[in-house]
Amino acid sequence: MKTFIADKNRKLSKLALENISDLSYSALCKALRKKDVKVNGKRISADLTLEIGDKVEIYYTPTVTDKFKVLFCDDNVLVIYKKNGFSSESVYDAVKEKYKDARFIHRLDRNTDGIMIFALNAMAERELLFGFKERTFDKKYRAFVKGVPEKKNAEITAYLLKDADSATVKIYDNHVKGSVLIKTGYRLLEKKDGNSLLEVTLFTGKTHQIRAHLAYIGHPIIGDGKYGDFALNKKLGVTGQMLTATELTLHFNNDSPLYYLNDKKFTITDK
Repeated sequence: MKTFIADKNRKLSKLALENISDLSYSALCKALRKKDVKVNGKRISADLTLEIGDKVEIYYTPTVTDKFKVLFCDDNVLVIYKKNGFSSESVYDAVKEKYKDARFIHRLDRNTDGIMIFALNAMAERELLFGFKERTFDKKYRAFVKGVPEKKNAEITAYLLKDADSATVKIYDNHVKGSVLIKTGYRLLEKKDGNSLLEVTLFTGKTHQIRAHLAYIGHPIIGDGKYGDFALNKKLGVTGQMLTATELTLHFNNDSPLYYLNDKKFTITDK
């Protein structure tokens, strides 16, 4: 059983998934059906809107299986495929059960599936964190988006500002106080029923960058519950954002202890 106190006036499901790292949406729905959820001591079965200060108790069995699949592992690094619907933190907890020395390196959104990498010792942690900080690694994604972009290939820039109150980000053409420059590339792979499959390249890696940037230029990711076209999502019957981290290529300096992995590419097809 896990408990938390609501700190926002928001849907139970939203706050529960934010506050409980090993709780999946399916496990929450099951708990609601069984009336294994209490709000202020009263059992409930509906995904109601909480008010600040509400005490929530959820009775469930944490699920650590099927959150990830190992793609590659040696003495230094672990590369996995993270499944959709699980926070990176809860996946890390599951990884730690099998690889006790694993160290957290980077995140994917809860509803983004795809490739993640973990360090298995202090040296690898240092080298991987450096690579992500200096943006020496290449990361590619695939996104199914609304509409068809005018340009088949483009590199787009804008400014991103976090909005802590709404747990979202906002995009601007010009710099505003507190914003940071972002750069996103895309390539049109396929058109389907008036929508598009894009290969997306991250040149900067900020919170919700791909989702918010593509939505800003008029091509939100289908299934996205924050930045998407809700009417289109409902029409297509899609409830999970169609965004996958498909490729990670590592690059190291000649003197790096991990140079043996230089130019090593991990792809979603490995799963």
